[in-house]
Amino acid sequence: MTGLRIHIGLACAALLALSACADMQDQLARDAARSVVRPALADNFPGVPLEPASDCVINNASASELTRLALAAGQPTISPQTNALVVEIATRPETIRCLATDGLAPFLL
Repeated sequence: MTGLRIHIGLACAALLALSACADMQDQLARDAARSVVRPALADNFPGVPLEPASDCVINNASASELTRLALAAGQPTISPQTNALVVEIATRPETIRCLATDGLAPFLL
């Protein structure tokens, strides 16, 4: 019985470690994507508050879109495809709702 508890404990520890790694990978991808999203937003939507707008775009990107944005961070310039992807995500209804509530509202008060 004690051996079973040890194995269960080790399995739980391994799952927690994997979860922490996944969380860290997600945060790294979001940070890399943010470095591409900000300049694209500044170019396409002048005057928009970049921090909250970037968060809205990143939070409304699919996992594959987030990966594409993160990979684009390694490029010397933003490609037209990446720029179009940021605009596409930024103009989705759910992203616009986020911008209206979290992105622009604090600046309108």
